[in-house]
Amino acid sequence: MTPPAIDTAPADSPAPRVLCDTRALAEAPPVPAGVLWKLAESGRQLDANVVRLAPGGRVTAHTEAQLDVLVLVVAGDGTLGDGTAEAAEPLAEGALVWLPHGAPRSITAGGTGLTYVTVHDRRPGMRIGPRPGVTSLPQPGATG
Repeated sequence: MTPPAIDTAPADSPAPRVLCDTRALAEAPPVPAGVLWKLAESGRQLDANVVRLAPGGRVTAHTEAQLDVLVLVVAGDGTLGDGTAEAAEPLAEGALVWLPHGAPRSITAGGTGLTYVTVHDRRPGMRIGPRPGVTSLPQPGATG
């Protein structure tokens, strides 16, 4: 069972507060790989997650064109790479990693798995409306 997040203030309060204990999440009995916790407060400007990769699990090489991401390893070990074997760099508990936008990246968990925190700018939600740069939409029945 995943330990509950710690929340020391009402959800609608703009005051700083402790949100979770990453060590408790990392030490919880193994659960399927995936997101163990995510920042969900309304009005936030950041997204953050606590992610667990199973032993040998992998985030395949990809490039994030728009977002810089900070990764903090809280448990386990693994490797950071750019999709090539030559670029593999060891990761261990306490490693703080910057993944700049536009740079290829991959993460592979070691034999005990890997638990890490990610933090990045919040992506804007999907919105219904005209595409950027479109000033007006054609009216039904209009020609031209």
